[in-house]
Amino acid sequence: MPRHGLTDLDAVLAIARRGSFRAAARELGMSTTALSAAVARLERGLGVRLFNRTTRSVSLTDAGQGFVARVGPALQDIHAAMDLARAQQETPSGTLRINAFASAAREILAPLVLEFLRRHPQVHVDLVTEGRLVDIVAEGFDMGLRSADLVPSDMIALPIGPPRRFAVVASPGYFRDRPPPLVPPDLPGHACIRVRLPDGALYRWHFERDGRPLHIDVQGPVTLDETSLARIAVLAGTGIGFFMEADVAEDIAAGRLVRVLEDWTPPLARLALYYPGRRTHSAAFRAFLALARSLPGG
Repeated sequence: MPRHGLTDLDAVLAIARRGSFRAAARELGMSTTALSAAVARLERGLGVRLFNRTTRSVSLTDAGQGFVARVGPALQDIHAAMDLARAQQETPSGTLRINAFASAAREILAPLVLEFLRRHPQVHVDLVTEGRLVDIVAEGFDMGLRSADLVPSDMIALPIGPPRRFAVVASPGYFRDRPPPLVPPDLPGHACIRVRLPDGALYRWHFERDGRPLHIDVQGPVTLDETSLARIAVLAGTGIGFFMEADVAEDIAAGRLVRVLEDWTPPLARLALYYPGRRTHSAAFRAFLALARSLPGG
């Protein structure tokens, strides 16, 4: 009777969760070829098909639904037992999976993630960035990183870093022949770099003054969905951009960009690492949290 490893079972659950072989392969850090082979191996051993596959979609068969319903909780218990065993180790090792907004990841990469890897070379950090707010437990992450006000209420949150702010900036050359905006309603008279959100909607620039919020639908010559591209466009003098302050702080300090409407961008919620409380954490997890607590503002 064939015996199947955890990799085969994890593969099936990841595909069921994600609804896609490609997305499941990314989650598990393996190739789609290896993932397909794991599923095929398991299906051969069981003698049933677990998934209906077309060129556009993947769905569980009736047998697959029953299999996932029974195996899922059991596999969770197995991984919990393995986590408990790993927690007894003294030297941090293994993999930490973190889900974060891209802007948040950029802020912690150097001071936290890279410094952690320098101190603990036996640990591998898998940092996944995406715009949507995910269920970190259901999708197999050890912790998440978001603005503190977006952390789910059933999670333990560790605020890190200083308060954050937006920054409205343009190149000195852009303002050479035109006056800078003095209030947000002046923006429709300027070329602005428009930003598309992960769900496809255009981002409305958010301002606040004296506790009163204001949202502006800007217009401009280009729409982008990646901060690094927007920064390139602004540095080239294409128009005014709206960024997290940390993404353009060095450009402002060096004089490459000029900041405007600063009194309309008050401090925002701090970043927070968050994680479920009812879980035994590994030595690597505990070491990462300890380093996060030691950061300025942590």
